[in-house]
Amino acid sequence: QVQLAESGGGLVQAVGSLKLSCAPSIRPFSTYTMAWFRQAPGQEREFVAAITWHGGMTHYADSVKGRFSISRDSVENTGYLVMNNLKPGDTAEYYCAARPYTIIVTQARWYNSWGQGTQVSVSS
Repeated sequence: QVQLAESGGGLVQAVGSLKLSCAPSIRPFSTYTMAWFRQAPGQEREFVAAITWHGGMTHYADSVKGRFSISRDSVENTGYLVMNNLKPGDTAEYYCAARPYTIIVTQARWYNSWGQGTQVSVSS
């Protein structure tokens, strides 16, 4: 497993922006896929976005498409999730996850490394 260090959550007003970061404990990370999931109280963990570290292929949940952007910086060895036009419905604990394959999947059970989570709260 890989240790994932997350940062960047917080409280923001609706239509505001936040940037989450996720730094893996190993380098290089080229054979991995990094993803972001979120979980609101009383709800299941849901897929948000993912990126393959080597080729930079991305995939987004429909609910965030056009508002969120996932990226990675191979030099800094850090992944990012930029969240724009935030809505109260985006309020959740956000988790960074990784799997040692370069194929994007959206089910949480296929990711074997998880960060500690960072809270994102959006007020109306």
